[in-house]
Parts: sequence; C-alpha cells; structure tokens
Amino acid sequence: MPPKSKAAAAAAAEPVSVEDLFTSLHRHIQAGDSLQAAKVADQVLKAAPGDEDAVRCKVVALIKAEKIDEALAAMRAAERLPIDLSYYKAYCYYRQNKLQEALDLLRGQEETVAVLQLESQILYRLGRMNDCMNSFEKLKKFNIDSMDLKINIIAALVAAGRASEVQATMKALKVDLTTRALRDARSFELAYNSACSLIENKKYSEAKEQLDLAKRIGKEELMVEDYSEYDIEYELAPVSAQLAYVQQLQGQPQEAMQTYVYMINTKTPGPNPSSIADTSSLAVATTNLISLRGTKETADSLKKLDQLIEKSTAPNRLQLIESLDFKLSPRQKEALYSARVLLLLHTNKIDQAHELVSALLGIFQDSVFPVLLQAAVHVKEKYVQKAEEVLRQYADKHPENSKGVLLALAQIAANANHFQLAADSLSKIPDIQHMPATVATLVALKERLGDSNAAASVLDSATQWWKNSMTEDTKLDVFIREAAAFKLGHGRDEEACLLYEELVKSHGSVEALAGLVATAARSNLEKAEQYEKKLKPLPGLKGVNVESLEKTSGARHVEGPQDMKVDVPEEVKKQKAKKRKRKPRYPKGFDPANPGPPPDPERWLPRRERSSYRPKRKDKRAQVRGAQGAVTRETTAANASGSSKGSQTTSSSKAPAANTDQPKASNKSRKKKSRS
Repeated sequence: MPPKSKAAAAAAAEPVSVEDLFTSLHRHIQAGDSLQAAKVADQVLKAAPGDEDAVRCKVVALIKAEKIDEALAAMRAAERLPIDLSYYKAYCYYRQNKLQEALDLLRGQEETVAVLQLESQILYRLGRMNDCMNSFEKLKKFNIDSMDLKINIIAALVAAGRASEVQATMKALKVDLTTRALRDARSFELAYNSACSLIENKKYSEAKEQLDLAKRIGKEELMVEDYSEYDIEYELAPVSAQLAYVQQLQGQPQEAMQTYVYMINTKTPGPNPSSIADTSSLAVATTNLISLRGTKETADSLKKLDQLIEKSTAPNRLQLIESLDFKLSPRQKEALYSARVLLLLHTNKIDQAHELVSALLGIFQDSVFPVLLQAAVHVKEKYVQKAEEVLRQYADKHPENSKGVLLALAQIAANANHFQLAADSLSKIPDIQHMPATVATLVALKERLGDSNAAASVLDSATQWWKNSMTEDTKLDVFIREAAAFKLGHGRDEEACLLYEELVKSHGSVEALAGLVATAARSNLEKAEQYEKKLKPLPGLKGVNVESLEKTSGARHVEGPQDMKVDVPEEVKKQKAKKRKRKPRYPKGFDPANPGPPPDPERWLPRRERSSYRPKRKDKRAQVRGAQGAVTRETTAANASGSSKGSQTTSSSKAPAANTDQPKASNKSRKKKSRS
C-alpha cells in the first residue's frame, strides 16, 4: 500500500468547520438519510458540545430511523443541558406504548399543534374518546386544513360512540365525499371512516356504497404507486373486513364467511409467505367468523383465535401478537377475549376459562365485560347463585355502568325461576322501563309471582309515560290495548272499559270499538248499546232477526241436509259466479270415458271390518294322531252324530292308539287293506 502524501495527511488532520458539518447534516436530512444525519450530528456535538440544534437533529433523526431506544438514550445524555426535549420523549414513550407516561410529559406544556395532535393520538389509544375529541376541538382554532386531521377527527367520533355527529362535523370541516373529490384528495381513508359512522347509525346500504368507493379509490392510488396485487390487498384489508361485516349485518352470512376465510387462510407466494391482511384486520375477521359459526367447528375456531395470542407461562398474563394489543380498540379487544372464553366453555375447558377470566379481571379492572364472562363461567358450572352474587355486587358498586349487568342478572334469575330477583333487576334500569319488551317481561314475572296488582301497576306507569312523552314513534295505543286486555282478563271490567273508551276517543279503530262494546256489556249495558250503534253492520246479516234468535231455545240437531235461506248481496253473487272451475285431475293412465267397475268402497277398511268378511270355522272334530286307519268306525259314527260327551266314546276306539306293544303292519299289508 503506497504511503499517504503529506498534503492528504495535512488535509485529514485539519478539523472540519461546524458550518460545513451543518451543511452536510442539512443535505442528509433533505435526502431522508436519517442514520447518516445522526452520525453527522454526533460529529457536530464533538466539535461543539451541547449545541441545541445538533441535539435536536440527532434525536429526530434517530426517531425517524426507528431507533427509539437510542433516541431516548441521547435525550438522557442531554438531561444536564438546558434543552426541553419533553415532546420528543413523550413521542418515544407513545411509540413504546407507554401511554400514561407520555401523557404525563405533555401536561403543562404549551398547547401547540404538535402537542395537541400527539395528545389526541395518545388519548385515542387509551380509549378516552371524549378527551380525544376535546383535543381536536382545541386544534380547530389553528385553522389547519389537513386531510389527516379530518380523518382522525371522524375516526375519533366513531370510536367515541358519537357517530350521529359525523355528518355535521364533515360539513363544518368542508369535507366532500364525492368520488371526484376523494380522488383529488387521494384519500380512501376518509370514505372508510365515513362508512364506519354509517354502520353505527345502521345505514348499511349507504355504508356499503362508501366502502365500495373506498376500495375502488384505494386500488387506483396504490396501483399508481406500483404496489403489487398482494400489497394492495394488504393495504385494503380493513376495507374488505368492514365490507364483509356489512354483508353479515344485511343477512348475507355465506358471502361474509367466504371473505373472512379468504383473509385468514390466504398467504402471499414466495419463500417467506405472509398473510394478505394486517394483524388488526386478521383479528377482526377471526372474531367475526367465530360469531358466524356459533357452536359449530369450535375446535378450529379456538385454534385460529389462539394464533393471535402469544404463549406465556406467566400466570394471569395476556399478550396479543405483534403489538396487536395497541392496534385494537377497547371494543374489539372485548369481542376477541369474549369469543375465546365462550369457545372454551363450548369445548368444556372450564379450567382454562377460569384462568382467562381471572387474567381479564386483573387487566380490565374498570370494564364490565370480564364480570359478565365470570358469571357465564359460573352458569356453565351450574353455580347459578354464585353468578347472581357476582353480578349483584358489581351492580351495587357501579350503578352508573350496570345496565348490561342487570340485564344479564335478570336473564339468569328468570331461567333459574328466581322471578322476584329478575323483576327487581329489570326495575333498576330506568331508561328501559317504558319499552314494550321490558313491560311485557315485568308483567309476565309479576304474574308468575301471583301479584296481578303489581303487574297492573307496571302497565299503568308505562301507559302514563307514553301519554306524557313527546316522541313521534308513540306506543300509547299498544299499551292501552294491552292494559285493557290484561284488566279484562283479571276481572277489572270497569277499568278495562275506561281504557277502551279512551282508545276509541283517541284513535277510533274498529278493534277498539268492538273491545269497548264487549267490555261495557259486562258492567254498563247502556254504554254498550250506545257504542254498538257506531259499529258498521256486517254484510249478509240483514235478514237475520236477532230478537227471534234470542227467543229460541237454542240450536237443535236436524238429520239430513237443510237449505238455509240467507240474503246474499249481489256483489258476493257476482264474485262467486266469476270463480273459475278447475278440471278434475285423474290418475296416470285413467280413461274417464271407460272408467271400468267402481272401486270397492270398503277398500280402506281393515279386512275384519268389511261386510264380505267371513271368519274361518274351527274344526271341532277330534284330531287323532297315529298310524293311518287308526280311527274306528264307532268313533267316526259318534263324531258324525254330533255327540258332545267325550265319555261316550267306546274303549275300543282308544285301544289301537294305546296298544303300543303290537307290531306295526308292513307297507304291503297296508296297501292290501286300503284296496279292500
């Protein structure tokens, strides 16, 4: 190797100026070479220790290069410097899913655009959707016209259960969902989020249109960027899963199941095959497929679900694969874990279900779904009282979040014939007391308890609520009719009559008028006659004299057909005349011109019941066993004369049969005797 020249050695020995290093640093940042930018930043810090710009450039470059741990180490090394790196540290904690630590670092900082955006993302991950929306509201004052921000706001509204506000928010944000506008914005995510809001509002047809649009625009965008066919399917997997979910809601389970199975089983070709769906879409497809299967193929469903959970020997520890725990929303996690517990119960793996529920109770301490799963496990074990106690304790401690718990408690208690507990549980849910299903259930439970007065009180309170309500979809007529029928069946004729009268005055239906007449006839005959006049006469009953019918002693049976003369209206006669007569259908091969002899009318009767049946006569003649010709003439004569006394037979008739000592005659002698 030739020795270096003196000029080259001198050039290498000369230090590079800080300005040149910053120029090189800027060039690497513009080129997107984050790792090289971090190396140059280190050179700047060697030349100028503690330089704030160099520290910030190094931290940002390491974050962009996905070197989160190294970025945190660089910030710890710069803690002695008077540089505020709280935002970058919070972002690193957010990337490591240390969400609460990240949120604590952002508190007290100036509410800039970057801080508010990061705060909203952290709150979204934590499932605190209302706080997330508050952060987005603060961002509006900055007048940011960003498509990403609009997409995030709509997603947060849907996740917060405020899908009804999405359309108004999109108008306020000036979001255009036409095909051309979405193509110009190159954003299929906006159409996807809009479809999710429509699904929450149960507008499934419109949601399907938006999802089809999102899929079409997404394919166009990704094809322009030279994505492969499998990469396009991977990027659009959330849209495909949501489309299958809409089909499932629209009553097309087979089509939805085909999509789910394709997403779960299909792998990309090549030496390193991978799934064509991202992990979150894969989890959604697996959970929805299990719900479609129900109790069928439980072993296969459990196997597919276990592939989403990491194996761990630590007790009460649950971890989803590939940070899936950070990608799924709280509702999606609840559905996934609930499906696994139910599958374990269906496969009679009670011990594993117990372990999983115990882990869920420790992880989701503020959630209600582990409590419901714990009660389900107790019911499977036939420990109904344990299940009732678990649900009752939770409802007492958390009355504001106990609606689902009380409904489950009512169902379990009703199935166990604990009717009083079931009725008390339903009565503690104020916002459904007036609903028809709740009222019907409470009335049935009170009747099972033998308390008809309490059942009537339930109907009265529901009727009064609907009288005072200002809703358009009123159920008042239904409740009045049911209350009147209930009271009529329990002997409260006057109260039932008042209810029917109120129904007639408010709605005037024929059914209510007929019910009023029938009810009033029991207690107030004058009122019944008064309202009976308002009933329209039935056609065809003009010739019937009611008074003469009342004077008769009743209907009598008359032999033979009788002609009844009833005045039939002309319209009815014309309708009967128009009725087309159908040709008779004959059996195959039957000729109506030559029908042949008529069939036996008794052909369907058993043989013993036919008139032609003659039973076989029993042969009462004595049956004598023995050799041929053993019966004597005296025995034959006695049988022919019809003698009924067996004692009159001669002793000689018995002798040949009993005389076993005499030798038998040969065949030749027998032939001779028969000839003679």
